[in-house]
Amino acid sequence: MQPEAAAPELNAADLAAHMNPLEGRIGYKFRNSLLLAEALTHPSLSFERKTFHFDNQRLEFLGDAVLQLVVTHHLYRLFPAFSEGQLTKLRSRIVSREGLKKHASALGLGDYLMLGRGEEGSGGRERASTLADAFEALVGAVYLDSDIATVRRFILRVAGDELSALAREPSEHNPKGELQELLQAVSLQSPSYDVLSETGPDHQKQFICRVSWEGRELGRGDGQSKKQAEINAAADALQRRAWE
Repeated sequence: MQPEAAAPELNAADLAAHMNPLEGRIGYKFRNSLLLAEALTHPSLSFERKTFHFDNQRLEFLGDAVLQLVVTHHLYRLFPAFSEGQLTKLRSRIVSREGLKKHASALGLGDYLMLGRGEEGSGGRERASTLADAFEALVGAVYLDSDIATVRRFILRVAGDELSALAREPSEHNPKGELQELLQAVSLQSPSYDVLSETGPDHQKQFICRVSWEGRELGRGDGQSKKQAEINAAADALQRRAWE
């Protein structure tokens, strides 16, 4: 399938020289190189050149849907006992903006983006939203250039490390959230956290926190930040289970 417009100011030889290294990185050779060029063209460039409709926004829209389908199907088969809510949380770890940026960065996608001068000057090659959008557009381009089976292999290969980590440990360890859920099943009152002490120089602080609930201390924890001390206090509380 052809893109909607011809690529602006792109010489065929220059295009091939620009794209070939990326095709090697992604492990896929495009039959229609203009699809790849379209996926890598940021809207800022088409706006500057007044070549509207040749940018990666439509491919991003398509790629988002393809990515959601492939990852959802994979997780559905991988975790047959998980509920809809659990599967949704797992999927978000793969297809969140930060997750997509990670995939794009692993492919070095930022080096191949074609940006307008303003976007280039403001650090667009490293911007999370730009990289995430480009990765979705790349997925859309691979899909249009091939088929669902091919794009599925591409997505699962790129996201392989994250998917393997999910298979090993599907639940994110969140002691504070877990403690709150357990306690709210007993009472509407939420646990509270207090800093008991703060010691050490500014660059090496040590905090001790406690977590309390309904007037009872449930646990204590220390850490180099208040957040870490609270997490450790919640973990201590989960181990003691003093509310039972």
